[in-house]
Amino acid sequence: MPIPSPDDEPRYAWVVVWACFVSLALIFGVSYSFAAVFESLTTEFHAQRADVSLVFGVSGAIYFVLGAGAGMLADRIGPQRVTAAGMVMIALGLAVSSWASSLSTVTLAFGVGVGVGIGLVYVPAIGCVQPWFVRRRGLAAGLASAGIGAGTLVVPLLLAWAIEAWGWRLALRALALSVLMLGLAATLLLRRAPAATAATGRVVPGLTLLQALRTPRFRWLYAMTLLGAPSMFVPFAHASAAARDLGVADTQAVGLVGLIGVGSLCGRFAIGTLADRIGRPVTLVLSTASLGLSYLMWAAAGGYPAMAVFALWMGLSYGGIVSLLPALCMDFFGARAVASIIGALYTGAAMGNLAGPYVAGWVFDQTQGYGAVVWGCLALSALSTVAAWQSVRPRAEPQRVAVNGST
Repeated sequence: MPIPSPDDEPRYAWVVVWACFVSLALIFGVSYSFAAVFESLTTEFHAQRADVSLVFGVSGAIYFVLGAGAGMLADRIGPQRVTAAGMVMIALGLAVSSWASSLSTVTLAFGVGVGVGIGLVYVPAIGCVQPWFVRRRGLAAGLASAGIGAGTLVVPLLLAWAIEAWGWRLALRALALSVLMLGLAATLLLRRAPAATAATGRVVPGLTLLQALRTPRFRWLYAMTLLGAPSMFVPFAHASAAARDLGVADTQAVGLVGLIGVGSLCGRFAIGTLADRIGRPVTLVLSTASLGLSYLMWAAAGGYPAMAVFALWMGLSYGGIVSLLPALCMDFFGARAVASIIGALYTGAAMGNLAGPYVAGWVFDQTQGYGAVVWGCLALSALSTVAAWQSVRPRAEPQRVAVNGST
């Protein structure tokens, strides 16, 4: 069978890409805007950094763990209803947080509520994109996941401005309303691709979730994700605080998260396109190595310029990794259970997201510095790079087309 040309990919496929872009911009804009409210929560509730960081860690752990179940649910009933429910949960979590009288309430509302909402949106949205494309899958994945970078760039800065103007409580309420209106509009456009829908008597090509879990390739991808997650998520909770410790002004410190978003945007567009030319596997390995090397800039930082370079470099690497993983799951395992497989893979990120920021906060509280955190992240990234290389090595895999649950 000849490979379809780019013109064979339906026009609605690009509608799905941009709907996913908006959805991811909103949910990760909310998640990573935690840096903007970090100082307000520390002051309001007289809390230590480890305790405030736990809110971000709980949220991330939940949405990555829940992604596996949300992916399976989307494979069964379609992505629209699942992602719409997620947007409603995020709005409720933000609204309840804005009325919180204790940090424990914020942990439940933002950490748990927003975490559940993001979990219902993330994997179903990004998993919806891959089956629509063949020739330009890498570009489509890069464009869709660029929403994460765009949201990281825009939402924390807008929230920081709103906090300065209205206070953190009113700012969170305004954010909740924005998520509800824009999020529901975007999720209504997320339709399942014909390639991911089985016709009568026909099984969609690809491995089941259980079959994928049994492959060495999945296990190495999981190890890569687990080991690399702390390096990805520690900066979102602590880079701004570290910059403030170096004497950087609050606006510039919060703006570091925006610079991560700028780097992430470049990574998703440039690396996604490049990967279609030189190969997604080797690009994944290079991006993983680059993520670890970026921490050398944080280690050497004495002020804003070095921290800004770190944020851009780290964002570029992070954006490339996140845009490549869904496309590689489709390449390696097929369309049959791609959302479920992506969700299962992201449970590895959950542990790093939960432990990384909290441990980094605990280390700071004990040592009054981030030196050990930086070198620890670099070491974990080196191990993650080794796992990435093992995951993309050519190897014999089970057949893609499964019939009656067997290969």
